[in-house]
Amino acid sequence: MALNSVTFFVSHECDACLTVKIINLEGSSALLKQSEKYTEPDLSKRASNFIPNSDMFVSLQVFDGETGRNLTIPVYTKYVPFKNSRVWDQWLTLPIKINQLDMTSTLLIELWEYNGDTRSIFAKLETQIFNSHDYSLKRGREVFKFTKDNEKRALPMKDQNIALINDYHTGELKTSQWLDNSVISALEEQVKGEKLPLGTFKLTIQHKITQVPIVYTASEVSNAQVNIPTFHNLERNEIQENGNKSENEVKISLGKSHESTLFFYDPDQYNTDLIEEKFRRLERSSRETDTEKYIKPDAKKRDVLNAIIASPPGTKLTDHEKGLIWKYRYYLSNNKKALTKLLQSTNLSEESEIKEVLDLMDIWAEIDLDDTMELLGPQYTNISVRSYAVNRLRKASDNELELYLLQLVQSVCFECTSTLSDKSNSEFTIVNIENSNNDQNYSGDIIDASQFLANSFDKNSVMISPLAEFLIRRAVKNFRLGNFFYWYLRSESERNTFLVHILESFKSRLPEHSKKTIDDQILLVDMLRKFCEEIKQSKETTVKKQEILLHLISSRMRSLFKNKAITLPLDPDVIAVDVIPSSCKVFKSSLSPLKITFLTANGQHYSLMFKVGDDLIQDQLVVQIIKLMDQLLKNENVDLKLTPYNILATGKNEGAIGFIPNETMSSILSVHHGILKYLQQNYPSQAEIDGVEPWVMDNFVKSCAGYCVITYILGVGDRHLDNLLIQPDGKFFHADFGYILGYDPKPFPPLMKLPPQIIEAFGGTDSANYDKFRSYCFVAYSILRRNAGLIINLFELMKTSDIPNIKMDPEGAVLKVMEKFAFDLSEEDATIHFQNLITTSVNALIPLVIDHLHNLAQYWRV
Repeated sequence: MALNSVTFFVSHECDACLTVKIINLEGSSALLKQSEKYTEPDLSKRASNFIPNSDMFVSLQVFDGETGRNLTIPVYTKYVPFKNSRVWDQWLTLPIKINQLDMTSTLLIELWEYNGDTRSIFAKLETQIFNSHDYSLKRGREVFKFTKDNEKRALPMKDQNIALINDYHTGELKTSQWLDNSVISALEEQVKGEKLPLGTFKLTIQHKITQVPIVYTASEVSNAQVNIPTFHNLERNEIQENGNKSENEVKISLGKSHESTLFFYDPDQYNTDLIEEKFRRLERSSRETDTEKYIKPDAKKRDVLNAIIASPPGTKLTDHEKGLIWKYRYYLSNNKKALTKLLQSTNLSEESEIKEVLDLMDIWAEIDLDDTMELLGPQYTNISVRSYAVNRLRKASDNELELYLLQLVQSVCFECTSTLSDKSNSEFTIVNIENSNNDQNYSGDIIDASQFLANSFDKNSVMISPLAEFLIRRAVKNFRLGNFFYWYLRSESERNTFLVHILESFKSRLPEHSKKTIDDQILLVDMLRKFCEEIKQSKETTVKKQEILLHLISSRMRSLFKNKAITLPLDPDVIAVDVIPSSCKVFKSSLSPLKITFLTANGQHYSLMFKVGDDLIQDQLVVQIIKLMDQLLKNENVDLKLTPYNILATGKNEGAIGFIPNETMSSILSVHHGILKYLQQNYPSQAEIDGVEPWVMDNFVKSCAGYCVITYILGVGDRHLDNLLIQPDGKFFHADFGYILGYDPKPFPPLMKLPPQIIEAFGGTDSANYDKFRSYCFVAYSILRRNAGLIINLFELMKTSDIPNIKMDPEGAVLKVMEKFAFDLSEEDATIHFQNLITTSVNALIPLVIDHLHNLAQYWRV
């Protein structure tokens, strides 16, 4: 390929709809004085004149820049209650495809505010959809700066920092891993830190970032948009026959005369069929009869119903399938798995339908936790449905809640952004933070959501949703649960400021000793962060950095433990009473992560690694899913000796990782020249043929099988001999989950990483250990397939998170997990499928080449 070649996609072949993300609005204007509210009553109706962050919403519409003709209807953001800032963070999909756009297509952005009982325009902005300099579809963020009193439509401003950030995310800049995180973070801080003069506002939007640029190209087929019959293309044609002028006739231009097929743009093609919708409403609004309650399906329809119910979460039902579920809803009320399908078949905006479904839910068979997690997803904004799920969660143990806590915190974010606008009569809790101190049994005022929006409350009052209130109360009673709840909220609140109020409410209700424990943890984490930053900025050698660390620990950290013990946030069961400087070290890395060893209350040593500059939320999610899968396997009496080490993101780009004694496969092979020799050195046995204690080899075989299945399902990438680890007791495990869901920096990544050195340690493909390994793989895959619904629902809840490999393609991320479960295969066929995967991985040659190249790169790097 030539050095000056460019990869791009042509617009006339792109049938995806145009999507734009509305991020936030910054800035403020001068507020009216109290006296002006009476002298200028018309001005006092506009909320922005007397409320700093008044309610607003945004509409998007595409129009033709030449003719001014609208090409789409407007689409609007959902209601978001603002507290300290105006943040929407919502993707809007416009009803027009990219191949229907041209260079004159323009995006109209309108900001609306409330003016008494009506809405009024706050500002109008516009921007070209394609870049004029290179004819490419815009990608990345775009910023508009405008003043409130400007009557002209504002155009996007040129911001060098935004341009650099966009170039980085679109791959236009050469990447440098050690430098990128700090530079991009600094640019982001500069963008956020800009101070705007009073009366000036800044709106930030984001165009979808595609892997390659989409360049405008005109289709050979006439654009369907051109042939919209409107008054703009009415023509008065004079027809002459035999030299005589006939009467003028009004005709409509219908495109090129030589084309035999005429294309019309149908604006209703994406809308629901009105006749079908009317029929559905009439059918469902009719009064239910006793006959309807006792109607049962025949054998054929029963099979169809079972197939619908067995479909994985997220499967979109057809209108026929929805009608079938609705028809037999009473018959299905004894099937706990059918409730989510009934809710998918219900129009939750229709009062009659939702009322009937809510009544049915009271008599429905109790659903499992996997379906409960689905009801807490972003697609269910009705607070009554979510309250039903919360009631089911009340029966879960604290250990179960801890397994799902990461996703439950994410689910709270959905309630903050969507359910406030819900018109049901469900109850929210109004909590006064100052008055709730030291009261574990505090029960706030219970009111309707609309009442909160309509009335003024004390500035210290916050509204807590049913899920958040439930989690707070359970977390207050169990400190281990409360520890993780606090740090998950704290980390997520940096991305979602609404969670700050829930964090404050939770902390205000903790007893004094628990509050003090949290405060001590904050001091410890702040100190570790400062240590990392000081050492990283020192630019010294690793040996010198080690000396700096020992000095910092001796002079600062040890004094922290003089009169108190600190519960470690990474593992609240561990209480540290001192730090051991001689066992602390600085790792040789661009981020200079620290290994800190504590002396615990029971006299043991506990080590952790703390790093700044690397976002650990993706690793945290993967380890949480591994813990969950380990528990699911143990529930079936299958213990595969997994090692889901502790990991906790204490903030954006910082966190702690549990330190487990281990050796990388790379070092084992270089020092011991084989895994078996390493195991023989640690736990030799003269009585065994392989020379290793049986329980150690059992650990090795089982853990290899468990991680092979789990990393295959999660699509873990960038596997090499430096992140495949083995403990002295034979337990094998993976580390460093920077690439998941099929993403991999190396070409031709294997679906399953199974190095030949592992097979050699088993005794070869003809050994009994290899047969055991395959058998454990089949059993684990079968068990996890049976629990696939829960795993998929957990990933569904993480779709709106900032996890890198999910954020790039949220829908695709869930589909990739679903694909690994092979729902289209029977149990027997799935086992054969996995057997073929193992065989292919054992015989793969490309991973061997990649490993050798990786080792060579590591050698030259050293």
